[in-house]
Amino acid sequence: MKKLNRADVSQYVEENIGTFHKKRIQSLDELKLSKVLKRKNPYLFKAKNVLTAEQIVRGIIDAHISSNEETIFGDWLEGLAIFINSKVYDGKKSGITGIDLEFDNDRIRYIVTIKSGPNWGNSSQMAKMVSDFKTAKKALRTSNSGLNIVAINGCCYGKDNNPDKGEHFKYCGQRFWEFISGEQNLFLEIIEPLGFKAKEKNDEFDTLYAQMINRFTREFSIEFCKENGSIDWEKIIKFNSEI
Repeated sequence: MKKLNRADVSQYVEENIGTFHKKRIQSLDELKLSKVLKRKNPYLFKAKNVLTAEQIVRGIIDAHISSNEETIFGDWLEGLAIFINSKVYDGKKSGITGIDLEFDNDRIRYIVTIKSGPNWGNSSQMAKMVSDFKTAKKALRTSNSGLNIVAINGCCYGKDNNPDKGEHFKYCGQRFWEFISGEQNLFLEIIEPLGFKAKEKNDEFDTLYAQMINRFTREFSIEFCKENGSIDWEKIIKFNSEI
């Protein structure tokens, strides 16, 4: 185990945080109204008494952004965790399906699946993770039958006060960042460099967001509003669901 150099972490974040911003802007720039409208529940908008084109447009865009950013940033945090672990334990990105990180510590081979937060999946997705852990252990023991392997579900934020799940452990938030780095307060310290050029990048994003709201509202009004300005719900339902 080596001591983590905080300057290395700050440098990594500053050099790579632009990738997150680039992907979120690219995702927004490539968004099509027809594509997202087909994925949304039109009955829900009606039940909530949505009356204007902008309300519908803002609702579907905001939902897309929220879901998409969580995925993009989760992938970015995974990269940060692997980088930090490589500096301390010489860990590496795993080549085994379903495993994100492998490293050795105190004669134990840790296999880690990294998720954003603790509530990341349903029962079938969790069962798949457990199955991946079993497959990974079997593959690793093919070349070393005596290898002591421990499986970890690591979550970048949140809490789980019962980490022992039987066949694997679940480490969340502070416990996860300390586990991969050996540093108790790393979960607090990584927040500062994440703000590198954040205002500059978010200003660019906000400009694109406003343009998209205006463009999609105009497009929606033309396609799905009646002459009197009211929303044509029948046309929306047919566009979304008709055979």
